[in-house]
Amino acid sequence: MNNKIDKRALIKGAAAFVGGSAWLGGAAMAQSAGGSVSVPANGRSYERVDLQQDVVTVSAVQSRVRAVDGKNPRKGIRANLDHMLELIDKTQFYGGKKDLLCFHEFPLQGWNPWDRKELERLSIEVPGPETEELSAKAREHGCYIKFGAYVVDRDWPGHILSVTSIIGPDGELIARDWKARNIKGVFTGFELLTTTVYNVMDQYIEMYGADAVIPVHRTPIGNLATSSTQLEPELFRAMAMKGAEIILRTATGGFTKEDMQMCARYNQVYTLIVNNAVSPENPGFMDDATGGSGGSAIYGPRGEELAVAASKFEQQVVARIPIAAYRARHRIPDVHWALYEPVFSAYRPRYQPDLFADYLPTSLQDAKRYLDELDGWQ
Repeated sequence: MNNKIDKRALIKGAAAFVGGSAWLGGAAMAQSAGGSVSVPANGRSYERVDLQQDVVTVSAVQSRVRAVDGKNPRKGIRANLDHMLELIDKTQFYGGKKDLLCFHEFPLQGWNPWDRKELERLSIEVPGPETEELSAKAREHGCYIKFGAYVVDRDWPGHILSVTSIIGPDGELIARDWKARNIKGVFTGFELLTTTVYNVMDQYIEMYGADAVIPVHRTPIGNLATSSTQLEPELFRAMAMKGAEIILRTATGGFTKEDMQMCARYNQVYTLIVNNAVSPENPGFMDDATGGSGGSAIYGPRGEELAVAASKFEQQVVARIPIAAYRARHRIPDVHWALYEPVFSAYRPRYQPDLFADYLPTSLQDAKRYLDELDGWQ
């Protein structure tokens, strides 16, 4: 992988995948303040590239989570990366080739209540040394690999990002998606301090364009979208309206099954959710903390369960997606916007965007103090 790759170009999810020919048909690009947004005027002709095969085999790799030492993280990251590399070989060893392997939200670093300085030490760069080794595996097996990680970016000094990346079978990085927004008001005594699209939105759009806010990656195995956000149906509707065909979702520490199933059903897309497995020796947590492990699954466009983890232990969950037949009949959601637009226009969110543009909380507790002061629903 070329470490000098233009990261700003990578994050523009509407860019056509290299090596495929863009098929626009009657698609039109809606205009916004940050430039064009790839929502087609004709829902039958959403943007795509030619498929390389009629059926795609996808795997949710339900693996352990193990937090690294926030003071000295390199040894832990090395061990976690070695485990990922081993699991990639194992998933491809038996049961035929898998075209797409999906890992959970934090397979390299795990999760603990680290402060900002610790997060800066344990965050990786993408691309970087870790993605180079994962790229070599992608080339070896001729597959796509998706995973999440804490990331630092030289274009965003001081910020800690939660990024979901996809590496292609040629070893090139084709997706580097920021988390859209963090959940708030759920944890006792703290809030998350990672920077998301929502809390630096103006600068993000200025740097990458409006279409990168909700990216869809048009690849020869289908239109892919990624997210570690939960319980935000509007986000997944927007992905589907932009032509997403397979939504790749991640969790660490649990998720709501119905959220995943209805994501597929309401938007008539394939949805994959990969969670962590039971995780012995994870610092600060029981092996199955709060019962939040397991449950990784793949759902079809009617919300039907195509495959689900048989236990909470490490395993792969595999399904075959007939992407060519699906694409031949698929349409983006038919949304009766005139009914809903007055409500959305009148709505005022609890937290405004861009709250991390001028201040970066130093810890989870500081994030809670800061966000509590800016709670618009108090």
